[in-house]
Amino acid sequence: MKIETKRLILRKLEDNDAERMFLMDSNPEVMKYLETPVTLVEQSQNGIRMIQKQYVENGVGRLAVVEKESGLMIGWCGLKLLKKPINGHVETLDLGYRFIPEFWGKGYAWEAAVATLEYGFNDLNAETIYAYADAGNAGSNYILTKLGFENTGEFEDEGVMCFWYKLKREKYISGNAKD
Repeated sequence: MKIETKRLILRKLEDNDAERMFLMDSNPEVMKYLETPVTLVEQSQNGIRMIQKQYVENGVGRLAVVEKESGLMIGWCGLKLLKKPINGHVETLDLGYRFIPEFWGKGYAWEAAVATLEYGFNDLNAETIYAYADAGNAGSNYILTKLGFENTGEFEDEGVMCFWYKLKREKYISGNAKD
């Protein structure tokens, strides 16, 4: 699982990504719409191990996003096979992404997400890919809509109102999600 774009490399997370993951996941601004920020690098190491286990068990998982120019891991993006029901869905692919703030606003989430969707539809032969975001997270909701995802409604996830999105292969292929 390695994907290359004009400016990025998406690859499996490695143990040595823990410091950069911690830099991201300990930042309150990054975690504003997610869980509580981590406080120990060991928590990031555990998160990486969990994702590495998903690669083996499910054949997919979030990927490290590396900026080619700097060689730095700047976030993650990828597909996750939902094993626990979320909004009534299980055993479905979920698109997700998270980036270090200094790399926000540069189109990296868009670029990584497009490459991930192409991988999901073309290599994994997925018919539908889902995503969800906190209803208050304007940035993520904007990107998902721009990618062509259809907002199919709201649901509550651990006390937080979220939007649920779906993108069918034929809608993506039709060019609706192209920049």
